[in-house]
Amino acid sequence: MSVSIPSRLVAHAADPRWAGWLDRLPRLIDDLLGEWQLTTESEPVAGTAAIVLPVRTGEGEATVLKVSWPHWEAETEHLALRYWAGDGAVRLLRADPRRFALLLERADDRRDLRKLRVREAIEVVASLYPRLHRTPPPQLRTLSWLAADWAERLPRLIAHGGMPRRIVEHAVSLARDFSRDPATDGTLIHTDLHYENVLGSLRDDARQDHRGWLVIDPKPLSGDPCYEVGPLLGNRWDELVGADLGANLRGGVLDRLYTAVDAAGLDEDRTRDWSLVREVVRVLWAVEEDALEKDDLDRAVTIAKAMQR
Repeated sequence: MSVSIPSRLVAHAADPRWAGWLDRLPRLIDDLLGEWQLTTESEPVAGTAAIVLPVRTGEGEATVLKVSWPHWEAETEHLALRYWAGDGAVRLLRADPRRFALLLERADDRRDLRKLRVREAIEVVASLYPRLHRTPPPQLRTLSWLAADWAERLPRLIAHGGMPRRIVEHAVSLARDFSRDPATDGTLIHTDLHYENVLGSLRDDARQDHRGWLVIDPKPLSGDPCYEVGPLLGNRWDELVGADLGANLRGGVLDRLYTAVDAAGLDEDRTRDWSLVREVVRVLWAVEEDALEKDDLDRAVTIAKAMQR
């Protein structure tokens, strides 16, 4: 059969980094369906850099086939999922790392943490951290390696002029310090644990306690647990803006920070510093892709200023 590729992925066809993979993708999916004896159940959906198909195995188990665009963040997703072995995360049933293909336990994509109030959602994420944060596989890249790279690249933002110079310089200094700090590495971290990357479990015991939630889509590193909080600050941003906080938008950001730090028992200073670095790096990525929007810049500046003491 031929699977229809979602428009969200087809939109990348003009990018030479994507074109070849998109051309091969229908045949790749057909090959995987045949080799793994899978039957499609509904139309595929697209993530930022992957296609996900609801499928059933030959034994009738409801699963999903995920095929990612080849990039380094997806190279070790299977390793993290294998280490977690279904404890707080979807189970990995089969993997072909060479083809960036994963067969995963199906979760309830109709139920994610956007259904909960923000504070409650943050507390759910914090309850998952202890189950996910463990000794990392040796194959993972390190957060210190990334921090060193960011310390070299971030000064480019000064010439760009969008982000205030003092915030950029602060982020450079922090990234350089983190790159030399032994505590920066040594824990398996998800790195992209926002509200849409936690789905409801379909397991029989799913609604008994916090085990009713499962994380998906890790971009794992050997890193620092305090690095994890950043995505909880900037996602669901419209809710903060729409709360009519006015000049106290900073207070709304800090409320999210304090909720996460208190619920997870994290070091507040390290969490603030990592969150500031993450926001400035996010702007760097957008500038490098010539894709920086004013609203995104304003959000990053607001969060970064809130993280400064």
